[in-house]
This record gives sequence, structure tokens and C-alpha cells, in this order.
Amino acid sequence: MTILADAPHRAAPRLNIGPIALDVPVVLAPMAGITNTAFRRLCREYGAGLYVSEMITSRALVERTPESMRLIRHHESETPRSIQLYGVDPKTVAEAVTMLVAEDRADHIDLNFGCPVPKVTRKGGGAALPWKRDLFRDIVERAVKAAGDVPLTVKMRKGIDSDHLTYLEAGRAAEGAGVASIALHARTAAEFYSGTADWSAIEKLKNVITSTPVLGNGDIWSAEDALRMVDETGCDGVVVGRGCLGRPWLFGDLAAAFRGEKLKAEPALGEVARAFKRHAELLVEFFDDEDRACRDIRKHVAWYFKGYSVGGDLRASLATVHDLAQLDELLAQLDWEQPYPGADAEGQRGRAGTPKNPSLPHGWLDSRELQETHRAELTEAELNTSGG
Repeated sequence: MTILADAPHRAAPRLNIGPIALDVPVVLAPMAGITNTAFRRLCREYGAGLYVSEMITSRALVERTPESMRLIRHHESETPRSIQLYGVDPKTVAEAVTMLVAEDRADHIDLNFGCPVPKVTRKGGGAALPWKRDLFRDIVERAVKAAGDVPLTVKMRKGIDSDHLTYLEAGRAAEGAGVASIALHARTAAEFYSGTADWSAIEKLKNVITSTPVLGNGDIWSAEDALRMVDETGCDGVVVGRGCLGRPWLFGDLAAAFRGEKLKAEPALGEVARAFKRHAELLVEFFDDEDRACRDIRKHVAWYFKGYSVGGDLRASLATVHDLAQLDELLAQLDWEQPYPGADAEGQRGRAGTPKNPSLPHGWLDSRELQETHRAELTEAELNTSGG
């Protein structure tokens, strides 16, 4: 890692989410298939902040499905323990929160209202749900009550599309319900992950929310982006998603930047290889299955080695690795002394997609209140799909 330490030291702004005091105002965004215990532990080894689990559906949790019970497990080194829930039924969400609190499985609970995936929004879930203000308010109020002393937060998007924005009204409702913080991904469901996040929306939300921390999310690819977001919007902290894919050391950059230290990780290829191997080892521990862990690490290859000179055949072999022994053999073929490639290794990561007309239940936009005709469709919206 390259360290540049010629900037004056200053105290990092602290972020309080209920009783949880964070030394730096940084949150790892929940990402399906990514923010499992293995990745959270790896990111934590590099930096500081709050590291949130993959999204877990409230219905599956209440039904205690084996997969949901596995996903809510935390390693003993993880503290505070943070879990994100997704649900569309106020009663079921409250039951899931009650279970987590009663069984002491979480120190922080987040609710997902940001998923833009069509198979979720077409049933009224995810980013489509806050349009029904009575349903949104009921879910959040019951969840906060069920959480008791455990801080409960919400993460949402601007709205369905530019003509159907919900974030200001939903933010005020969440604040009134007593949530511990509100995170805004500054895009609509229609935008998916395309284009440029509208940071001005974060500023607008911050201006109307007076008693609850507001966190900004969207297009944080570097520590410099995080500082700029805070400066431009006045938000209380940042939520980092795709920017840390294949770059767990970004959390070290963020911690340093918020402390006023000019420290930036510029890893040589050997350091990237070591992090990649460490990630794979943690996945083996998480899955308790080397084959499954190696299948999971394959999707991270392009992110870790972005910008580095790694031959196509070697990349292809890494993306089909089947055990740790083979992984060691492949990593040994890299030029471990190859220096950091600079801008080629930075910038956007993950699929941005393209804008699209949101899929919604028939007649969903006709009323801001939940209609009986939509209740059945909502029950089908609780799928194991995350995002936001």
C-alpha cells in the first residue's frame, strides 16, 4: 500500500446511529451475494464503519428457513452486528424484528425500501413501496416499536421515477416514526444504477430532516468522492456500495480521509492477490464448503484485477477456480511486483444498467393509499432479491 501523509491531521466526524457511535461516518451498503460475513470481515480488517449484512426477507426469517438463519449469523469479531431486512407486510416485518431483538442477533437493523429490480417492483415491493404512504408508515412504525432499544434505520431511493418522487415524504414519515437514521440512494427506480446520482436530492432531504442523521449513497468510487458528498450535501455520513467491489481497502482510504490524513491504498498486484486469497479463505469459513466458496469468489475476479495486466487465459482460469490449491497455483503466475495501475483500477464498478420504465402492479400509481386489489400482489414481492 502507498501512504501519503502530508495532510494535517484532524478528528474524524463521528456518526451516532442510536447508541452506536461510529468513529468514521461510513456504512457498507447491503449487496445481495456480496456482503456476507466473509466480505464484511475483510472490509473491517482494512477500515472502520458499520458493515451491513446481505438483505434478508422478513418472511423467510420468521419461517426460520435454513438460508436465512445462516445469513443472520455473525462472526465473533463483528461488532456492531448489523442486519438488513426486507418486507412488505407490517405484521411480518415486526415479527422478524422482534425475533432478532429477543434472540440478541443484531445491534442494528435496517429496512430496505430501495430495491429497483423489476420482479420486486412489479409486485409493489422495494422502491415502489413508499408510493403507498400508509403502508410505508405502518411498516416503519411497527418495526421501530418492535426494535425497542435496538436502532432501526431505513434505506430508500428518490422514488419510482422523476414524476413520482417519494423520498421527502417518506423521510419525514420515517423521522416521525423514530428511526435512527435515513439513507438515500440518490437515484429513482427507473434509473436503476445508470447515469449520475443526484446528490442534490440528498441535500434536500438533509434540509427537511432535522432530528435524524441523513446518509448519502450513490457514486462513491473513492474517499475523495465521500468527502465531496458530505461537503456538497451536508449529509451526516456515507453509504458505500459498488465502489468497494474488489477494493476492501477503500474503507481504509475512507477512514484516513475523514481523519484528515492523506493516505490512499495503491496496492501492487501481489497485495491484490493476497486480499483475493484472504477473501476466498473467509468464504470457505463462511460456507463451510470449499467448492461453494470457490464458486462464489469467481464473480469477484474482474473487480479485484480491474486495471491490472493479467492475461485473458489467467483471468478465465481464476473465474473458473475450483479449490484453494488451484487458486494458489494461479495466483503464483501473476507478476506480484506489478505496480498499481492508477486510474485504470479506479472508477465505476459493477453493472450500471440502463434507465427503464419501472414495472409496477396495474393501477399502482392511481392512489397514494394501498388498495385491497394490491395486497395479494404484495405477498409475491417478498423475494430473495436485494439492492437499492
